Amino acid sequence: MHNGWLDLTGTELTEPPEVEPDGLVRLDLDRNSLTTLPDRLAGASKLEHLSVYANELETVPAWLWDLRELRVLNLADNRLSSIPPEIGRLNRLHTLDIGHNALTRLPDELGELTELTDYLYLADNRLTELPESLCGLDRLRYLGATDNAFTELPSGLGRMRALRELRLQHNKISTLPESIGELDALRELHLRGNRISRLPDAVAGLADLRLLDLRDNGLTELSSALLELPRLDKLDLRWNKQLRTPSWLGELEERGCVVLR
Repeated sequence: MHNGWLDLTGTELTEPPEVEPDGLVRLDLDRNSLTTLPDRLAGASKLEHLSVYANELETVPAWLWDLRELRVLNLADNRLSSIPPEIGRLNRLHTLDIGHNALTRLPDELGELTELTDYLYLADNRLTELPESLCGLDRLRYLGATDNAFTELPSGLGRMRALRELRLQHNKISTLPESIGELDALRELHLRGNRISRLPDAVAGLADLRLLDLRDNGLTELSSALLELPRLDKLDLRWNKQLRTPSWLGELEERGCVVLR
């Protein structure tokens, strides 16, 4: 351990290592074959960063949710099928990665992580919905929830006013909530591979949007509200076979927006 950081990444661990919790601030156990975590970590009262990416965890021990100093938690690419409500205790987290697991639902308590500002990654699970409580994360800047099975988004999505990047590729979304127009700090909206036939006119409120990816949807028409987006510089419409291309797309191109169709 050096300056409170212990890095055991890729050391072929199959059993929990002997870890001295005193003074431990950061622990990296990525790319091993762990099925559980060392119980001595329960005493790591100063631990701020825990990464267990790419192991074989099916569950996590209950004491994990009592590590109240955690700022960064990475449990991605394991075999987790659920996250318990107790995650709501980690009220100092600013970064959470639980992507690439087998999660079928998220606890409402995820919305209690009010310090979650930097990054929430939920991609490549088996989620069919996002809880409405998630919309309480009004300081979150990045949300990645690609490769799940959502058919719709929470109606209160617009409450997540700090979002800069929203990635929802490869779901089953057919409509967007009207509140999406309230995301006036959003710069990138990725919707490739969904089932959207038309955007709501409310997208005119996305005043800071730079990139809109609508590839491979079921678009049949485009809302002229896109003309109201002053900073849009890339619009990707490829692989929408039924789309009737409006003449006003030329206006977007004339002002410098790259339109791919």
